[in-house]
Amino acid sequence: MNLIFYLLIFISFFYAGFQELNWIPTTEIAVSPMQLLTEGMMQSAKDAVELALGLIGIMAFFLGLMKVAEAGGLLKIIARLVRPMMVRLFPDVPADHPAMGAMILNISANALGLGNAATPFGIRAMQELDKLNTQKGTASNAMVLFLAINTSSVTLLPTGVIALRASAGSNDPAGILATTLFATLCSTSVAIVATKFYQRFSPPLSQTNAGVLNKSLSKRQSKSNKGPQVSQETYSRNVSYAALGILMLLIPLIVVYGKTIGPWIVPSLTLILLSFGLLKKVKIYEVFVEGAKEGFQVAIKIIPFLVAILVAIGMLRNSGAMDLAINMLSPITSRVGMPAEALPMALMRPLSGSGAYGLLAETISNPAIGPDSYMGYLVSTLQGSTETTFYVLAVYFGAVQIRKTRHALAAGLTADLAGIIAAVVACTYLYG
Repeated sequence: MNLIFYLLIFISFFYAGFQELNWIPTTEIAVSPMQLLTEGMMQSAKDAVELALGLIGIMAFFLGLMKVAEAGGLLKIIARLVRPMMVRLFPDVPADHPAMGAMILNISANALGLGNAATPFGIRAMQELDKLNTQKGTASNAMVLFLAINTSSVTLLPTGVIALRASAGSNDPAGILATTLFATLCSTSVAIVATKFYQRFSPPLSQTNAGVLNKSLSKRQSKSNKGPQVSQETYSRNVSYAALGILMLLIPLIVVYGKTIGPWIVPSLTLILLSFGLLKKVKIYEVFVEGAKEGFQVAIKIIPFLVAILVAIGMLRNSGAMDLAINMLSPITSRVGMPAEALPMALMRPLSGSGAYGLLAETISNPAIGPDSYMGYLVSTLQGSTETTFYVLAVYFGAVQIRKTRHALAAGLTADLAGIIAAVVACTYLYG
């Protein structure tokens, strides 16, 4: 991450500097390239802080709900239900650990297109995974895999994109459901495979530390066998598979009635979590406030990480280096179903969520393109089928003070590339 951060700033500075040396003031372009770069840096820093402050309320609210769910034991119930699948993906995480339930809630929120509402669940999962992390400050294998799955973002209901398409006058706002689902399934599958593959070349510990750690873990396990043990109770495979089957049956229901179900999701989730806590005799108000305090503290912690990454991305965009990359790549990508008009969206999506959203709105609102053209479907699918990799990395790792991200960025970008390719294939097949 250190190298990526430096390269973004290095490339931006030298490209803007080159333009500055050849710049001739005109009435149309009165601001010099270096001045534009400076203004962009200041604006990006301001936007990063405003973004973090805007998340405070959302994080406080949803982490309060998570605290109630955890106190009532709901996270352990969820973890037991999904044990057959999750234990294979995350062998380093105990089957009934709260991290399992938190990860499932985060993935579910992303699948339902809840946007920022999924972030607190993800942060909670990272906090729980950090409790199992034996090397503080360095991402564990489980953390990297969870982040990669998050950036690939299996999406059943891209509510924000559907709403934007409807406002742009689309005759079929939900027409991207099939292409989005295909793209996200491909990107998530690639994310898992890529993470496991890159993991071989990025061990979390040196061989010396590994030997010491194994001895330490053996002593802990030996002591834990003599004392109180964590419950390893899990539901039978039939119960787990039945729950998974019910979830799969809900997919076509969500696809067909997504616009109707969407507004009910967050209020229903709030009521369900609080009702569960009340039935379990949890002091829901006190516990909610305690969790909300944690949410406030987390939102403050991530500000420096957001400032760093968003300023670097803002410099790249304002320097004109991104436009140069688009002009160089578009003759090649246009031959494989990625027109020049859609390429900025593909490059922007991993870097900036708000920037990509703005590009989507601008593209489908253009009368020459429209939301129901091939281009409109493609950019809509790109927006709905992937997450903002750099943002997720900065927020999730920043929340638990992870500085050595290992292969997380490589896995996330590999998943992004797979999602872009899958989106092109799906849109070409259905609308090309």
